Amino acid sequence: MSSSLERLLAAALLAGVGMASAWAQPAGYPGIGREATPKEVAAWNIDVRPDFLGLPKGSGTVSRGQDVWESHCAACHGVFGESNEVFSPLIGGVTAEDVKTGHVARLNDKGFPGRTTFMKVSTVSTIWDYVNRAMPWNAPKSLSTDEVYSVVDYLLNLSGIVPDDFVLSDATMAQAQQRMPNRNGMTTDHGLWPGKGMGNGGKPDVKAVACMKDCAGEPKVASFLPDHARNNNGNLAEQQRLVGPQYGVDTTQPPGTKAAATMVAAPSPKPAAAGQGAPVQALLQKYACAACHGVDRKIVGPAFQDVAAKYQGRADLQAYLSAKIRSGGQGLWGSIPMPPQTALPEVDLQRIVDWLAGGASK
Repeated sequence: MSSSLERLLAAALLAGVGMASAWAQPAGYPGIGREATPKEVAAWNIDVRPDFLGLPKGSGTVSRGQDVWESHCAACHGVFGESNEVFSPLIGGVTAEDVKTGHVARLNDKGFPGRTTFMKVSTVSTIWDYVNRAMPWNAPKSLSTDEVYSVVDYLLNLSGIVPDDFVLSDATMAQAQQRMPNRNGMTTDHGLWPGKGMGNGGKPDVKAVACMKDCAGEPKVASFLPDHARNNNGNLAEQQRLVGPQYGVDTTQPPGTKAAATMVAAPSPKPAAAGQGAPVQALLQKYACAACHGVDRKIVGPAFQDVAAKYQGRADLQAYLSAKIRSGGQGLWGSIPMPPQTALPEVDLQRIVDWLAGGASK
């Protein structure tokens, strides 16, 4: 794609096509959008690169990171990053020798029970960027810059990468990077399929050349994977949850077959009655409740109908359910914790509680 076309698309996405008459026109593109302002570009340009470009000013300590971790992260990832049966462990499998060499020896140990995040990740900026963008999962981007530095500092300390008194900041992250256990374990000298490695004279996986003329239409097949790789990770149709916008395809079948093209989709929510607002099922999707709870079956947490049945008959049913959703908890339905839902608007909380109190029908 040409650089001029890229600029055109970027301007259209940021400014909005069709609103050009309200602003000065960029040279060469009359009637189409406007140039994005530096402030608008900065709002989108939040990624942090391995060379630390994009890293904001700030700092954090291990002790503060522990406080933030225990209040925002430990419910899902464990006090020491050991996680539970749902989330993969973050910490473990790293030795002092790995920190010296930059290669994690246990990655080559087939008898080692698992692969933790700090065994695999090669750049500390990857951890910082992900925490900053996506955590906590129920309130992404709610941590301050200094809180993100502190949480990452705490994780580095748990892994034995930095000492207890290390202050992680934009100025010291390079020091932490020099001690990442798998910093020398990443390579791009390989291709996706056997015989495609760059070092073996093969071609890269991605050529990044856009078709601009006589382009073939999008094929309606399930997969282009070769036969030896199609089902390497099991049948995706059986693994995909029946909630959310994601779909699973039958990867046991050859591409193009009717069975392989069949998608598994979540049932559509029922329309709301006049004046009731969004249907309850839509609220369950919006606030990610359906990611862990099915209406009539357990996913990660209990089925909504099981919750409704367990507490029927309580005189304080609605107040009790409201408090439990707000505060979260662990132990009543097993060891998997439910994070507190503090950002759920009161009006939507009450609609969900009323639905549960009524038996949580589909």
